[in-house]
Amino acid sequence: MSFFTELALQYIDGEWKPGSGSWDIIDFNPYDGEKLASITVATAAEVDQAYRAAERAQEQWAGTNPYARRLVFEKALRIIEDREQEIAETIVAELGGTRLKAAFELHLAKEFLREAIQLALRPEGRILPSPVDGKENRVYRVPVGVVGVISPFNFPFLLSIKSVAPALALGNAVVLKPHQNTPVCGGSLVAKVFEDAGLPPGLLNVVITDIAEIGDALLEHPVPKAISFTGSDKVGRHVATVCAANFKHAILELGGNSALIVLDDADVDYAVDAAVFSRFVHQGQVCMAANRILVDRSVEAEFTEKFVAKVRTLNVGDPADPATHIGPLINSSQAEAVTSLVEQTVRSGATALVHGATEGNLVAPSVLTGIPAGSPVLTQEIFGPVALLIPFDGEDEAVRIANDSPYGLSGAVHTADVERGVRLAKRVHTGMIHINDGTVHDEPIVPFGGEKHSGVGRLNGDAMLDAFTTQKWISVQHGRSRFPF
Repeated sequence: MSFFTELALQYIDGEWKPGSGSWDIIDFNPYDGEKLASITVATAAEVDQAYRAAERAQEQWAGTNPYARRLVFEKALRIIEDREQEIAETIVAELGGTRLKAAFELHLAKEFLREAIQLALRPEGRILPSPVDGKENRVYRVPVGVVGVISPFNFPFLLSIKSVAPALALGNAVVLKPHQNTPVCGGSLVAKVFEDAGLPPGLLNVVITDIAEIGDALLEHPVPKAISFTGSDKVGRHVATVCAANFKHAILELGGNSALIVLDDADVDYAVDAAVFSRFVHQGQVCMAANRILVDRSVEAEFTEKFVAKVRTLNVGDPADPATHIGPLINSSQAEAVTSLVEQTVRSGATALVHGATEGNLVAPSVLTGIPAGSPVLTQEIFGPVALLIPFDGEDEAVRIANDSPYGLSGAVHTADVERGVRLAKRVHTGMIHINDGTVHDEPIVPFGGEKHSGVGRLNGDAMLDAFTTQKWISVQHGRSRFPF
């Protein structure tokens, strides 16, 4: 628990210090309720301090040779590798992630740091022709300046690094606000890694606080030019509105209601494995999770029997136990909401093939079928271990059901004919979709993002350039222009 003792502080302008708010965020272990840390919240004045520190530090950092900048990320990667076990224990304790989930999150965090090392050298300029004699048009890629990052509770270490590292690599400074349920994994631990890696003071600041204390100060502040937000579509809508009103660029990675589609020629056993993982990884608290599992009626009986049997083998309990598949939800409010949703859906006429019990924040898996048309559960994001089995007749109906959602983040299609799967995938209104695989994927160089209520913009690879740099036109007149007066 050393991280929780050491890092229960704000990190502003290279200094670790308590917030000056009048109340504390209490960091609990969601499995056993143990108090991990007490962190006095940052105020709007401290948000201002963080942004001003970032603004002061950014210009010199942007002028630093990118080969020198990338040394910081190389060292940060080595630090994570050296302290991997300790960081994994922190993930297990603070967010109830299983050991498998912690390993998955750390693997991806390291991959994104490796990409940040390369990203530092990625910006390229262009010289474009001009219709004016003697003129040379130069187009430069330059940092946006200061970036605000707001990260979620489900993959806090990864999803903070995913925006923080590229923004820094491209010459920006960052102010990071982690989710109040994961202030260490999503915030101060990230700051500690970069501090130890030699990042100059002021370039990364972490403010641990809540909207109840600061309102929209993080979004409305005049310094940041871009806000990278990962979270719910409800909050994302508010972030987008405030950013637009203040002429800021918003990158929004929001919720999902992904469909995993099993066609009549699919390998049923393999599709079952993919669907169980896609629905229940990290207790279903994943934006890309397969909320809806669509199965062709010709294989429905076989798929359902095998799916239910596999779900019943999942172990629910202590996330520190390597044998555990399903740990706790992040807090009691989430556990109560998921439990209530299952009960309401069953009362409306659905059949529970598996009806998981709730004990504290532990919510055992449920599998529902026969869900009445128009049921709210079909179109909302379920951030918990609840699977919906939905039969269909033919590809057209599968596409119609998959698209009957305000979200469009991820998805999957299972079929023996890959090109058939690709043709169907093109008809599904989603930002990402995978043939003969699960719905939960993220890779450092592939554009990541959604359509509809699932977000605006993309991250990863070259998309990071669009997110965290801007283009600047500088023209040079080598001759003499002619002016009309």
